[in-house]
Amino acid sequence: MRLRKIDCHVHLVGDGSSGSACWFSLPTLYKKFLGRMMIRGLGLPLSTLKSGLDKQYAENLAQQVRESDLDAAVVLAQDIPYSDDGRPMPNDAQFYVPNDYVADLAKKHPAELIPACSIHPGRPDAMEELERCIEAKTPVLKLLPNCLNIDYEDDRFLPFWRRMAEVGMVLLSHTGGELTVKVYDASFGDPKKLAKILDCGVTVIAAHSAGRSGLFDPDWTEDLIQMFKHYPNLYADNSALCSPNRARTLKHILPTEVQQRIIHGSDYPVPVSGIGPWLCGKLAFADHWQIKKSNNILQRDYLLKKAIGFEPDTFTRMDQLLQRSLTKK
Repeated sequence: MRLRKIDCHVHLVGDGSSGSACWFSLPTLYKKFLGRMMIRGLGLPLSTLKSGLDKQYAENLAQQVRESDLDAAVVLAQDIPYSDDGRPMPNDAQFYVPNDYVADLAKKHPAELIPACSIHPGRPDAMEELERCIEAKTPVLKLLPNCLNIDYEDDRFLPFWRRMAEVGMVLLSHTGGELTVKVYDASFGDPKKLAKILDCGVTVIAAHSAGRSGLFDPDWTEDLIQMFKHYPNLYADNSALCSPNRARTLKHILPTEVQQRIIHGSDYPVPVSGIGPWLCGKLAFADHWQIKKSNNILQRDYLLKKAIGFEPDTFTRMDQLLQRSLTKK
C-alpha cells in the first residue's frame, strides 16, 4: 500500500460564524498584526477576521491540500487551559476549536483532512471526552502543555495516557518555546516531561523538535535527540522550522540518524519563508527565490523542506504511525 504524504501539524481557526463554537482573541497590537499577516498569507480577505472565518478558512485549507503535492493534513482541535483543581480558564486562552468541529470537517473532506482532538487531561470530563473521541476513531490528540497548564509529570493523568496507549492514539505535543499563543508555564515545554507518557506506551510526536521560538528560550533539542535512544515510540516534527525564529533548530535534526525520527509538519497558518533556513546555511538562495513564488503555504513548506534536505520518509512517516494506530483499534 502506498504511504500518503501527510502534513502532521495544521491548525484550524474559526470565529463560530457557522455554528462551530470556535472562537479566537487578538488582545494586543502584536497579536492583531500577526493575525492579519496570517490571513493575508492564506490569500483570504482581512474581512474574514470580522465574520465568516469558519467557512472560508476551512474551504481554503482543503483546497490548498488538494492543490499541493501532499495527500492529506492532520487538522488540530484546541482545548482551553484548566487550573490544577480542574476549573476552566478561558480568559487565559487565545483560541478554541472543539473536537466535534474538527471531526465534522474531516468527515466533509475525508481525503484531505485527518482529525486530531484536544483534551486537557485535568478537566473533570477528560476520560469521558477521550472515550468519545476514541469512538469517533480520532487517531491523534494535540496538546500545548505550556499554554494549557498541563504538567505531564502529574500522576493523576496516568489513566488518561494508559487509555491512549491501549487504543494507539498518537500524542502530538508542543515542545520548546512559544511566541504565538500565551504561555502559562514555559517549563512545561521541556521534552523530558514526556517520559511518563512514553513509559505508558503512547507514541509521541514532539512538535517543533523542542527548539527555541523566542531569542532567549531554552533549547531542548539535544535533550530530545538523546531521548530518541531510549524511547522507540518518540518522534519529532519539523513544524514552523521554515520561519526565521525557529530555523536555528534545523542543524540539529538534519543528520540522517536523527531524521529517522522526524515527521513533516508545517504549523499552518504560521507564515512560511526560506529566509531563515537560508540565513542558517541550510538552503540555497536560488531555491528560496524559486519556491517563494508559490502562493500555497502547504506546498511552499513542503518544497522548502525537500530543498533543505529532509528525506522522502519524513513526508510519509505520519502515515506509518497512523497505520500502526489502526491495527490497535
